[in-house]
Amino acid sequence: MVNYFSSDFKLGILGGGQLGKMMLYDTRKYDIHTLVLDPSAEAPCKIACNYFEQGDLMDYGTVLNFGRKADVVTFEIEGVNVDALKKLESEGVRTYPSAATLEKIQNKATQKRFYRKNEIPTAEFEVFDSISDLKTAIEDGSLTIPFVWKSATGGYDGKGVSVIKKQEDLNELSEGECIAEKLIPFKNELAVIVARNPSGEVKTYPVVEMEFHPTANQVEYVICPARIEEKVAEKARKTAENVSRAFQHVGLLAVEMFQTENDEILVNEVAPRPHNSGHYSIEASYTNQFEQHLRAILDLPLGNTDSKVGGIMVNLVGAEDHEGNVVYENIEEIMKMEGVTPHIYGKKITRPFRKMGHVTIVNRDLAEARKIAEKVKNSIKVISDNK
Repeated sequence: MVNYFSSDFKLGILGGGQLGKMMLYDTRKYDIHTLVLDPSAEAPCKIACNYFEQGDLMDYGTVLNFGRKADVVTFEIEGVNVDALKKLESEGVRTYPSAATLEKIQNKATQKRFYRKNEIPTAEFEVFDSISDLKTAIEDGSLTIPFVWKSATGGYDGKGVSVIKKQEDLNELSEGECIAEKLIPFKNELAVIVARNPSGEVKTYPVVEMEFHPTANQVEYVICPARIEEKVAEKARKTAENVSRAFQHVGLLAVEMFQTENDEILVNEVAPRPHNSGHYSIEASYTNQFEQHLRAILDLPLGNTDSKVGGIMVNLVGAEDHEGNVVYENIEEIMKMEGVTPHIYGKKITRPFRKMGHVTIVNRDLAEARKIAEKVKNSIKVISDNK
């Protein structure tokens, strides 16, 4: 058994954003030595890791040399150099999730083909090499509007996804490989986080329900447990386990799904890391998602995924007409409310819809928690100091 605690063991984290920062709460708890690589000198992780390096996550040499300083390497963002991870693995550096898992997930077209090949239920789709190929398919009648357009690479936080309802919408799309996906009428958007360690122990968190912002295409509220029938929840957890098995991932896998009008479960996409849909777990679960990710990648026993209490997470994103040094207006007001905990990510500059923090609301009564979440949303504002 490796001694990870108060030892010379080193954990390397690729990416220094808020997910890494929240993971570092738990490396601090267990006194695990951490190294972080991020392109920004102002990365949120910088204040809490043992060693920080500024560098390009997509640069082969940078990632390789950084990874060689660590015993285990993990990541908090998918945009990292896979070839460098493969090389590290060949040199005996354990990389979790593996380069093979990440490679299947990094490109959404590859990810969707993987579902098809492994008989994982997902919305029907077609892949196009370019926007001109997609337009040709519309002209010859092989693709019909409406559909959901997704960029194969580079999409995050609502970017790289558009619902195409009319011909003019095509003018807004960025160039490159893309997917046209059948528009699914759904009741709910759900997510399940699966944890898996190298020994093969697997645990799922309860199903959460996601409420989206009407225009930003970002999650506004995450509600745990999802307000769905038990049989649908069971089906969602089982589907997430099947996806995990197919990817053979180690660490966390967040599986986002649609619950259709007739209660089918379709997999939308996955993230092989801690995820926005699991932030509620910091206050509401016996084992939060960040500790669980560490347990999984270090092949420690997985923790209890049950919730102690109902939890709702509200994303704090930059106000639409503000850009500049961030100010959290009325944060004192929400801190007076019962069961409310704000998390500030450490980004000094706010921009419209940029994720700047989140707030967790816990309550034994989920309906009451939802009411408080609404009050939180209406009270706190993420603005800039130049207005």
